[in-house]
Amino acid sequence: MFKSERFKSELLTHLQQRMRSLPAVSALPAMLLAVLTTGVLSGCSLTPQYARPDAPVAASYGDQSANAISANATSTKAITPAATDIGWREFFKDARLQALIASALDNNRDLRTAALRIEEARAQYNIQSADRLPNLNGVASGARSRTPATLTTLGTPSTGGRYDVGVSLASFELDFFGRVRSLNDAALAQYLATEEARQSVKISLVSEVAKAYLSERGFAEQRALAQQSFDARSNSYALAQKRFDVGASSALDLRGEESLLQTARVALVTLSRQRAQAENALVLLVGKPLADLPAPQPLSAQNIVVEIPPGLPSDLLASRPDIRQFEQKLQAANANIGAARAAFFPRIALTASAGTASNALSGLFDAGSGAWSFAPQLVLPIFDGGRNRGNLNLAEVRKNLAIVDYEKSIQSAFREVSDALVARSLLDLQIAAQAAVKNAEAERLKLSEARFRNGIASSLDVLDAQRQSFAAEQTLVQVQLLRLTNAIDLYRALGGGWQETSTAAR
Repeated sequence: MFKSERFKSELLTHLQQRMRSLPAVSALPAMLLAVLTTGVLSGCSLTPQYARPDAPVAASYGDQSANAISANATSTKAITPAATDIGWREFFKDARLQALIASALDNNRDLRTAALRIEEARAQYNIQSADRLPNLNGVASGARSRTPATLTTLGTPSTGGRYDVGVSLASFELDFFGRVRSLNDAALAQYLATEEARQSVKISLVSEVAKAYLSERGFAEQRALAQQSFDARSNSYALAQKRFDVGASSALDLRGEESLLQTARVALVTLSRQRAQAENALVLLVGKPLADLPAPQPLSAQNIVVEIPPGLPSDLLASRPDIRQFEQKLQAANANIGAARAAFFPRIALTASAGTASNALSGLFDAGSGAWSFAPQLVLPIFDGGRNRGNLNLAEVRKNLAIVDYEKSIQSAFREVSDALVARSLLDLQIAAQAAVKNAEAERLKLSEARFRNGIASSLDVLDAQRQSFAAEQTLVQVQLLRLTNAIDLYRALGGGWQETSTAAR
């Protein structure tokens, strides 16, 4: 490829002057020579130079408000590796969760579909790249024909035959303007995009399995609290029934105990249903029934890495496979513009064959039976009803759409990280506050029960204290689940979860 524009201009001018001086009979070869030379000197590609669009987000994630709320917010001073360097086995310490993730990576149907999409794109790329090389075929043919007497000059019927054996080159396009190469580049970019899509599916699968497992654990713990509350209220209702039967309490007290009992029953049934549905969702993600797994751990024992440095928004371009997927699609659209531009220029195709030919099968390989043919073809678009212009406009519009999709993927990733960072800063404070509420309600319940036994407080005070204590315990479990889920969301949003073991552990 020549880089000097002055050299190309001078050489083309010289060729044009020589063409005008040639006889008419030599015009076609001269034109072919000029076209070939122009194609060689043009740089062999009409694809626009690719430039990555600027990221349409701020240079940082902004000020996280938790630091302004309380100076007691926990922080880890130790240097924590980036999310992409933390393997999911190091991020999730629960042995049962590790087994579930490993099983999902082997059996999940969405991940299998993504892997098959890669194979499909690889096959498409191999098909497209084959057009850049000549296709040689071994051919053998034979034909016998009879001509009636009325059609021959001698007035007698004649019988003849032809037999051919050789090698043929079928319409091989000389890619002087980069049309085939542009299509090949587009197919390669699409293949790489599917590979990135598979990585994105893998990251999402790891996080979704973890969230589904923790959700099932959260419902299990809430159900256990509901079972304890139901058992305690059953005893309280039985005692209230006895007091009512002997006239020691009113019907209002009894109905209050009954209402509290039935409320506990509703909570128990609801949480049993929610836990069963959460387990079904986990089975779907894992891809097989849950069996032969280590014992589960409570939410309080989930030693998940919660302090992950977010880095800069520009780091997302390299860490998030979904962003890289959209960029590969953008590069494919850019390459298609080159193919659409090349359609305006001449196409040169070669068809050739070489072998032996004879009118008798026995003389097919005799001396002097060699035969060959060479048929170059030059096709110059003259009038196509605007098809080429429409294809070029379509390619340019699709590139603009790819740019919008790429920019939107960056903005979505930026928002996911920002939301996770804000939630991380505030959920620690919420857990501490909710734990204080739970402790206060538990102490209130003890005092109310003591006052009731001493005849100072009414049973309504005890019932209200029981309701508030149960609600505080349930809410604390929910907030703990939110905190763990937030850590998973940040891990995924920063590109973590695609590798099994940490980089430092290798």
